[in-house]
Amino acid sequence: MDWLVQGFLEAMGWGNLLVALVGCFLGTLVGVLPGLGPTASVALLFPFTAFLTSTQVLIGLGGIYYGAMFGGAITAILLNIPGEVAAVPTALEGYPLARQGRGGQALVISILSSFFGGMVALFCLAFFAPRLADLALRFGPFEYLALMLFSLSCAAGLGSGSVFKGLASAFIGLMIAVVGVDLNTNTYRLTFSSNLLVQGFDIVAIVVGLFGITEVLSGILEDESMPQDGSSKSFGTFLPNKREISLSAPAAGAGAVIGTSLGILPGITPSVSAFISYSLAKRFGREKEKFGQGAIEGIACAEAANNGAAMAGFIPLMALGIPTGPVLAIVLAALIIQGVVPGPLMFTVYRDLSGTVIAAFFISSIILVILNIPLSGIWVRIANLPYRWLAPIILFLCILGSLVIRNSLFDLWTMMLFGIIGFVAKRNKFPIPPLVLGLILGNRLETYFRQTAILGFNYMLTRPFAIIVVILAMVMILVFGRVKKQMDNM
Repeated sequence: MDWLVQGFLEAMGWGNLLVALVGCFLGTLVGVLPGLGPTASVALLFPFTAFLTSTQVLIGLGGIYYGAMFGGAITAILLNIPGEVAAVPTALEGYPLARQGRGGQALVISILSSFFGGMVALFCLAFFAPRLADLALRFGPFEYLALMLFSLSCAAGLGSGSVFKGLASAFIGLMIAVVGVDLNTNTYRLTFSSNLLVQGFDIVAIVVGLFGITEVLSGILEDESMPQDGSSKSFGTFLPNKREISLSAPAAGAGAVIGTSLGILPGITPSVSAFISYSLAKRFGREKEKFGQGAIEGIACAEAANNGAAMAGFIPLMALGIPTGPVLAIVLAALIIQGVVPGPLMFTVYRDLSGTVIAAFFISSIILVILNIPLSGIWVRIANLPYRWLAPIILFLCILGSLVIRNSLFDLWTMMLFGIIGFVAKRNKFPIPPLVLGLILGNRLETYFRQTAILGFNYMLTRPFAIIVVILAMVMILVFGRVKKQMDNM
């Protein structure tokens, strides 16, 4: 445990504290804007972490991620406008409470439940992830290949649209990843005799285009401005009463366990965990009749599951190097740019870095609690700004972010191209997260595939764990396909 204590001492340095504070503030600021959820927030802001140390990159992106989660809940409760999908259950129960003059209590319960969910997951990150990393040290290339295939299959199955579209999206991401020079054979792949394509596509430009530019184009087309019904929602008192605490405490506990357990699995995003937790609370809650009319239990369980899943996603990322969703795929890309490859060595070679990051996540959670309650009124006013004012700011950040890494006009045009591709994909319900996951995992997946092929079929037969994971990946595709077909027929 010395590494964790040392991590807290390191995290209390003014530089790390400043990065955590700025990350939380910017994440919440972007998170309250319409359409810009955690993925877009991290995609927009992570290019500017290129000038930080690897430790500060994780701290900053973690703060942005959790801040965006908090921001979505604030506007969901006070304006009935979820900043992201995971905040929809919070809007269903929080907005009716705000109309009753209990918005302040709903907000406090939401923030405290999110904090509790994050703490449960953080405890697992600190004490479970190192054990998982020790186990992963025994893994060979076939195990890592199997885990990446499982991650891609889950992302493809859980995305919007059909499973076939999800698999096609992941395959496109893999194909984009191989553009450029093959480092193993020094041959050119998919460059079409273009010198610009020899260097390959920059991940930053693609991600910013797919999420930032896509949201700008969608907002302009739909003329997204925050609707107001003309009535001012009252915060009321901020202190929940004893009954609200007694209702929300067990709901938050259940949500934290559900969110943390599901958040470890590839493809299970915080939004999925929030909806599952909310559905269970609606089915087994103490005040089932109040759901849809302002049930404090619904807010507590959904927010605890949401933040618990977000924090739990760092367990497989840091222990195995496997991202569970698009946000953590971007975090993985940022770390690789810094020269740090997450995996089993995070808790041996990079143990000091891991301890500092875990401690900083704890501090960031406290910062968010202190920051968001007094600033809620300001966040609501920002969320009410017309989209025609916000679009130029977002577009400026996208352009700046695409240029900051390689200072290349090719990256700028790449960003614009993938922005258009992302916009068309969104209009046609073609899933983007599997593409991002395939893009970022592509090179590593190819390396592990080559190593497995060299070791041969006999080697594969001696790795039962990897065989089971590959079979599970195929089963998940079949299950998701059947479930989606049944939902379409309903």
